[in-house]
Amino acid sequence: MSKELPEQDASGTETEAVEELAARRADSRAGGGPDRIESQHKKGKLTAHERIDYLLDDETFRELAPFSEQRCQNFGMDAASYPGDAVVTGYGSIDGRKVFVFAHDFTVLGGSVGEVVADKICRAMDQAIDAGVPVIGLNDSGGARIQEGVDSLSGFARIFRRNTQASGVIPQISCIMGPCAGGATYSPALTDFTFMVSETSHMMITGPDVIETVTGEQISMRELGGAGAHTSTSGVAHGAFEDERDALDAIRQLLSYLPQNTMEDPPTVETWDSPDRDCENLQEIVPNETKKPYDMNAVIDEIVDTGSFFEIHEQYARNMIVGFARMDGQSVGIVANQPRAIAGTIDIDASEKAARFVRFCDAYNVPVLTLVDTPGFLPGTDQEHEGIIRHGAKLIYAYAEATVPLLTVVTRKAYGGAYIVMGSKDLGADRAYAWPSAELAVLGPRGAVNILYRDELAEADDTDARRESLIDEYKTEFANPYKPAERGYLSDVIVPADTRRRLIDDLELLRGKRGESLPKDHGNIPL
Repeated sequence: MSKELPEQDASGTETEAVEELAARRADSRAGGGPDRIESQHKKGKLTAHERIDYLLDDETFRELAPFSEQRCQNFGMDAASYPGDAVVTGYGSIDGRKVFVFAHDFTVLGGSVGEVVADKICRAMDQAIDAGVPVIGLNDSGGARIQEGVDSLSGFARIFRRNTQASGVIPQISCIMGPCAGGATYSPALTDFTFMVSETSHMMITGPDVIETVTGEQISMRELGGAGAHTSTSGVAHGAFEDERDALDAIRQLLSYLPQNTMEDPPTVETWDSPDRDCENLQEIVPNETKKPYDMNAVIDEIVDTGSFFEIHEQYARNMIVGFARMDGQSVGIVANQPRAIAGTIDIDASEKAARFVRFCDAYNVPVLTLVDTPGFLPGTDQEHEGIIRHGAKLIYAYAEATVPLLTVVTRKAYGGAYIVMGSKDLGADRAYAWPSAELAVLGPRGAVNILYRDELAEADDTDARRESLIDEYKTEFANPYKPAERGYLSDVIVPADTRRRLIDDLELLRGKRGESLPKDHGNIPL
């Protein structure tokens, strides 16, 4: 006779299971424990979960693999188990649009990357690519997990490969919110944009101690790899922010200009600024004197939807401006010379800054508006020997291969090779305009006169007076927008007040533009 089993209290078992799940989730959110969380807060840093909760729309985060645990416990490694290991991964929404996110948890083993951490990041990136949504990495990590040896290095390699596969497919944004050292720095470097927090983040391949040992040079962590160094000197970072919340707010703002993936168009918002608005102030902002500086940011602000300009890489290569804005609610990328910085000349850093930005816009269907006021490339032995020819060619390449709508306006002057590389019509611009007082020529009037009339000036009784007379003649004959317009190199000569209206009309007309690709694997940009 079979023995009767005791009756099971199904509801009680289910309740216990739910309670256990809740407890396990609480353990996962607890990271390395209260003491380490308190230490994180004392440094002015949020925890991984706090960062994600702030970044995403309320109650939209869905965590993935919250119970994964590290597999290696040796060489003095903490024997405790940490559900989720040292990274939090998952997806949620920003302004109602889906994103994937991973955030290193510095409270767990210093946020170090081992096999499980790499697995979680790679799975999140794979799913982001499959879903066609942006991926955001919040970096706060001591780097490779030494105790896991080559497994850790293999994990980095797998992450780098996914960064490369996702490039040009989905937007990738990194935010450095603590340490990021050694090989770990290359994942942010492979993403589209990298933000840093001014007081608490740093990036470097080798630290100050190693540098002092090898070279004898003494330098602080902040001077070597702080936010200031990377936003103004190296150009590795695209923006530095006062605290973590400011940086996360900037990520949300940046994403508002971008499509979810390369197959979509950028979002268009309901405009708050009339598309027919005159730009009367432009006449006052831009002086007629070609050598007198002015702030090109004021020109941008006058043309685009009021208050919409979001500058990128502001502190780096300040002679070139890049950023996103809206015109009649449509996202546009802005590239502009800045006459306030080394007269708006184009140097190596400016060339690379603009070229990378144009290529990003082209990858994600963002039209590019180029505002030109430059006397040429920056002369100098250092520039020549460091490869201005090769680096300047990157800017040419970026414009010439772009298939998005390209609009160009010469606000005051465009001379020589710099005229060509700044989105000229024959380089591929769909519309190229100039204002009536603009000067377009092979050389500036003074330089041209000094070459063309060298002998005559040497024999003149009043050299200065004769030079000024010849300069005026040269401006009338050559350095004006009407000769290029006659030859078809300009689409039109427009008055400054009409600039916004004309550009918005063009953007509407070109909205459906799709370029044809030549049958090739990829070009060979002069890197």
